[in-house]
Order: sequence, then C-alpha cells, then structure tokens
Amino acid sequence: MGERVIQPNTHVTLDYELRGEKGELLDASESDQPHPIRYVHGYGMLVPGLERALTGLGEGDEREIVVPAESAYGEYDADLLFELERERLADLRIDVGDEIVAESDDGEEIVLSVVGVRDDCVVADANHPLAGMQLRYTVKIREVRPATVEEIDHAAAELDEAHEHVHGPDCEHGAEPARIVGLHAS
Repeated sequence: MGERVIQPNTHVTLDYELRGEKGELLDASESDQPHPIRYVHGYGMLVPGLERALTGLGEGDEREIVVPAESAYGEYDADLLFELERERLADLRIDVGDEIVAESDDGEEIVLSVVGVRDDCVVADANHPLAGMQLRYTVKIREVRPATVEEIDHAAAELDEAHEHVHGPDCEHGAEPARIVGLHAS
C-alpha cells in the first residue's frame, strides 16, 4: 500500500494548536476534552489557507502553518459594525461579550458580537472573531484514508449549503439586520 497523503476526497484526522498573532493559544485539540479535527479534504471544511497547506502531507507529519488573515477568516470589515437602537432589543439585558442572533431581510441568520453598550444603543460586530488575524497552526496528521461515499456526500452537501448565498451587487452583508431573534449571554 502506498503512502497515504492528503488530497481531495481523503478523510483526515489531525491534532492541532491554534495561536493568534501574539502567540496566545486560541484553541487546541489536546484539551480537557480532546477534539481532533476530522474532515474530508477539498470541500472547504477548513479555512482556505490551512486546507491548501495540508495538501500533500501524510500520516505522522507535523507542521507549523501560518495562515494570513485573507486566507483565514478575511480582513476585518468596519462596515460590519452596527449600532442597534435599544428599543429594537426589547428589555434584554445585554453586556459586552454577549452574542446577538439576528436575521437579515432575506432570512439569513447573522451572529453579532456585542462590543459596546451605551444608553441609547448597543454596538454589535458581525465580523468573525478571528477576522483580520494571522493565524498560526501547529498540526500533527493522525490519519489519512480514502473518504467513504457517505462522507463525501455529506461534505459536498455542507459545501453547497455554505455557498447558497451568492455574493453580488445586491448582497446585504453590510446592511443592518432586519430583526433580532435571540441572545446568547457570555
């Protein structure tokens, strides 16, 4: 049997550490409850820069992979900061660090992180928490094997679902959310 390397339609299991730009630990598979990454390669299940860098690695390989912001969660977009009027939030007690689940006019759910609370409004951010950050992954490939038909079908379905929203001139990601549908307190 030839060496198993990561390529499209392989199922990969890997351990990782994720660190931010200042070396701070953001996440790791070896924690109180270990959770290695398991995915089918080639279906956008990881940030693009990490997935590209893993291509060709084999079982047992260890690497440090630096992923710039534009190949991870994108650059920070100031147009995704919203000032939500207090009356839109009913009588909810909201603190910095909470997450607000909102809905756009087209029914898409948006998660907003509360970054400021004032008497008249709440300042919420729709950027991914890691947007604008260069990420540093340390990975160890535990297993590479051919993905099953079911795993490939599942990965393809998730990819299709992620791409349902087509970005174009009428894209409303920069538009203020139409309504608030929930709150997750920190």
